[in-house]
Formats: sequence, structure tokens, C-alpha cells
Amino acid sequence: MIDRYFTKDMKRIWSDENRFKTWEKVEIAVAEVMMEMGIVPKKSFQVIKKKSKFSVDRVLEIEKETRHDVIAFLTNLAENIGPDSRYLHMGMTSSDLLDTSLALQCKESGEIILKKLKGFHAVLRKNAVKYKKTFQIGRSHGVHAEPITFGLKNALWSEDISRCIVRWENALKNICVGQISGAVGTYQHIDPSIENKVCKKLGLDVETVSNQVIQRDHHAEFLTSLALIGSTIEKIAIEIRHLQRTEVLEVEEYFLKGQKGSSAMPHKRNPIVTERMTGFARLLRTNAMASMENIALWHERDISHSSVERIILPDSTSLADYMLERMTFLFENFNVYPDNMMKNINLTNGLIFSQEVLIALIKEGLKREDAYKIVQKSAMKVWEEKCDFKELLLEDKLISNYLSRKDLDKLFNLDKIMININKIYKRINLK
Repeated sequence: MIDRYFTKDMKRIWSDENRFKTWEKVEIAVAEVMMEMGIVPKKSFQVIKKKSKFSVDRVLEIEKETRHDVIAFLTNLAENIGPDSRYLHMGMTSSDLLDTSLALQCKESGEIILKKLKGFHAVLRKNAVKYKKTFQIGRSHGVHAEPITFGLKNALWSEDISRCIVRWENALKNICVGQISGAVGTYQHIDPSIENKVCKKLGLDVETVSNQVIQRDHHAEFLTSLALIGSTIEKIAIEIRHLQRTEVLEVEEYFLKGQKGSSAMPHKRNPIVTERMTGFARLLRTNAMASMENIALWHERDISHSSVERIILPDSTSLADYMLERMTFLFENFNVYPDNMMKNINLTNGLIFSQEVLIALIKEGLKREDAYKIVQKSAMKVWEEKCDFKELLLEDKLISNYLSRKDLDKLFNLDKIMININKIYKRINLK
């Protein structure tokens, strides 16, 4: 990930410094449990805990020779601890350290993302209430359909994010597993009770059965859930992009003082945040696909997954964190134009009430097919001649036999939709 999109929290979590610090935490936890069980002398553990330290530069320097990052790390610890370092990594394989540590990094980054998800969810629900009665045209196939409210859009998006939260909480729970099971998962040189106690100390569950690694469906679920978060954000972002088009202009991204929209055209105010969301969502989906490719490894393990995860886990968690941060800020600060919404509602000269008229005629006794033909005939004329739909209906003698001006006035009323919108809001505990 380039620094431009690496959030402060994620940059720290996925840094070499924190990676080695997490490794150290796991190694000391194993040594401590072994000390408690009488396997490691208490005095030796005290030395390990007191003298344990590492240098990122030194670890990387040793790795150039060893071509093995875990051995390089343990070598650097040994340089600082001395002879008592022999009690580190006893009965463990590299993946015990790597995968358990990776779970801790995923847990830390995942909890930050969860907090941001809940924050975005809260803003959407707030906007759902704020714009509950802000009428807006609903569109299907990009064509004006029937009236909705901008609040209802936000309510829908809040439920989208609510499902993301549920999925994410589950994925986060399933990624938080550790293993201390030895070279091929048989516990040949280390007792399973050590694993249980270490994982408990670290706040992780135990991988019930492992080989040399924690199975990669855990990580695929984690990254796929991130991709779903990204795709949901993209869905919301695309709507904002469409609503910001000049000929629509119902909603607009914030435009900060001093901000520039175009190097050539001084008038431009572009939806750059939401466009960026679409690009990031593509990356999250791509990374999720890579994580699924990582599930199938040779026998008890190969390292084909390792290099991939060094890229996709930091990148995906940081992208999701960045996206949620920017979208939350956007929805706290965007410009909403109710007058333009109303102007757009009126663009079709009342055609958006065609179904109201259709149903009214059916209730008056007309066959549906006949009523549809009558209403559509007038509607097509409105499309072609840009005349007023209600007035045209009143001129139709067949329709006027069934519906008076007073009847049509009641049908051509935006407030009618609020009755059932209130019911929707009640369903999701909104007022």
C-alpha cells in the first residue's frame, strides 16, 4: 500500500516494528506458559522477559544471510538475551509464530474497522431521520419511477452497513485463532495444553485442527468480508456520483476551501471521493479472490500464500479503514439540495403518479388491462408533448367518468407515501 491511502492505525499495525513486536509477544507468552508448567526455569524466563529486545534493522540484516525471517528474528533476540534464549521457540514451527501473530494483527486491524463500520452506520441512520421527509424521485433503469425520500435511501444504506457489521463480526471472530502445534500439527514436541493456555493469554481461540498452518479459509472469509464492505460502499458511492451530475444535482460532495476541481476548468466540483471508492472496491474484490486462491496448499503446507498475504492483508484492511473514514466524513458534510429534488420530481409533469391513477381506475371497476391502456395512452402523450398529465387525464372523458378533479388531486399527492415510509422506519427502529 502506498502511503497516500495507508491510514495511521493500519500503517502502525502492519509495520515491521509491530510485526516483530507481535512475534515477541507470542514467543514470550509461550515461554511464560512453559515456565508456569515447569518446563522453562523461572530464572531463565525472567532473563528472557527482561532482556528480550530486537532491532528491525538488525533482523533484516540477518535475514539477508539466513533467507528466513523467523530465524533472523530469533537470532537477534538471542544476541540480546544470551544463553537463556534456548528456551524460546521450543517445540514450535515458524508458522506457530507467524500465524498466531498474524491473527493478533488481523484482530487489531479488524476491531478498528468494526468501530469505523459502526460509526458510518450511525451517520447513515442520523441522515435517515434528518431527511425522512425530503422528497426525491425514485429511479428504475435510470428513469423516473415514483417518489421516495432521501431519508429512505439513507435508511436502506444503513441496513446494508448493518449486514456488513454482522458479517464482519463473524469474520473477525473466525480469524482470531492461534496455533502452537508443532511442525505438522501433531504436537509431537509440545503439549496441546500449552497451546490452550497461550491462546487464552493472547485473547485468541484455538484452531481445533491444524497441519503446519492455520487453514486459509479463515483469512479468505476475512478478506471476502472486506470485499463485501467495499462493494457496499461502492454501491452507495455510485449513487452519490449520479446524484451529483450537473443535470441532476440533488446531492454533492463537500468542496473544501482552497480545493480545486480541474487543472483546466476552474468551475469544476468533481465527485473525487466517491469515484475513489469505486477504484478501492475493485482492489478489495481482487484481493479477496487472491485469498481464495490461498486456501489450497500442498500437503501440510507450502508458502505460496505467504507472499500474497504480506500484500493483501495490510492493503485490504487499510483500504477498508480509509474508505469508511472518508465516507463517514462525506455523509457528515455533503450538500443536499431539496429544491433540486423537487424540481426533478416535477420534470415529468405528473407522470410519476401514473400507478396511482391506474389503481384508482381498477378500484372503480375497470379491468386492469383496460385501465393500463387508458393511462398509458395519456402518459405517452405527456412524454411526447410535455403537457400536464393531470390536466390531460381530466380532458379524457372516459377517465373523467370515474375520477373527478378532486379525486386526482388526492392521487397526485406526495404526502401519501409517508404513511408506509413511517412503517418502514418503525421496522428498523427509526423515528
